[in-house]
Amino acid sequence: MDSPARNRVTPLGEIVAIPLRGAWTGNRGVLHEGREIVRRHAGDLWITCALEFRDRRREQWLPRRWTHLFFHDEAVSFAAGHRPCGECRRPGYLAYQEAWGGASAREMNRRLHDERIVRGTHRRRLHALPWRDLPDGVFVLLDDIPAVVVDDHLTTWTHEGYRDHLPVPTAGTACLITPPATVAVLRAGYPVQVDDSAR
Repeated sequence: MDSPARNRVTPLGEIVAIPLRGAWTGNRGVLHEGREIVRRHAGDLWITCALEFRDRRREQWLPRRWTHLFFHDEAVSFAAGHRPCGECRRPGYLAYQEAWGGASAREMNRRLHDERIVRGTHRRRLHALPWRDLPDGVFVLLDDIPAVVVDDHLTTWTHEGYRDHLPVPTAGTACLITPPATVAVLRAGYPVQVDDSAR
């Protein structure tokens, strides 16, 4: 069996080579040379796309063409800092935009980029929020392990998928992975897809 390609995305936005392929694809622009990832992003447009759209087929790793990335579920893609694509995921994009308050794609891209990247570095920007304010689908760091809030509990995420179910703390502050703008979108009622194994 072939080794997995380095094109899977973790909740922290890292691009890794793991078997867990997932329910969604997407991109951040042209990140590869040959079959090697050589940069984390190529701009502020980070989108999540449907695996299939209008019977279109596109070979991966094409020179000077965007790099296919894969996400376990939509909650992982949101934690990584992506938003729904406006073409192949039009209904999801419009629901996300409406929950945002009607912002333009450019405004959403800029704000998400400011919330996920510490400028001038490759470090991920993390934020804090009280545990009681976290809606389903939000990722947090729990002892340096990503975990998603779902159905009133936390489920840890690993390179093999979701694992342990733990209670959500009732007091204190969570270290957010999901950008605050997307947390607000989820709080406004966007129906984020979370893999059933997290429930």
